[in-house]
Amino acid sequence: MIGILWPDKFLAFWGILQNFGRMYPWRFSEDLLTILGQGQPSSNPTSQFLILGLLFAGMWFLIIAPQRKRQKDQKKMLAALAKGDEIVTSGGLYGTIVNVKDDRLVIKISDSVRVELNKNFVQSKVTNETSDR
Repeated sequence: MIGILWPDKFLAFWGILQNFGRMYPWRFSEDLLTILGQGQPSSNPTSQFLILGLLFAGMWFLIIAPQRKRQKDQKKMLAALAKGDEIVTSGGLYGTIVNVKDDRLVIKISDSVRVELNKNFVQSKVTNETSDR
């Protein structure tokens, strides 16, 4: 039963695709028609390189640039840490900085507990707005 209905559904879907291409030609590119088996393949390789360039630029602005900005902000925050600052570690521990060393911090978690922590494991600095919540 499914084998009999499948070609009909496929042909209906194919018709919808063709109608979509006629109704919205700016959304239905020549390359997509070529992939689907219609039309002539483009002989101009410049358009393909242009599409690849646009995809790379989009990936850059959506993924790479924001990540680099976050890394720069994190590095700036780690360099500005000082004695007495409250921090949150990547493990979720809250503590107060007691001593700052080159690559480590000594944080006070409770009255009698002090822990050495690598600077890379500091998630964020606790601000007054964050601690009020």
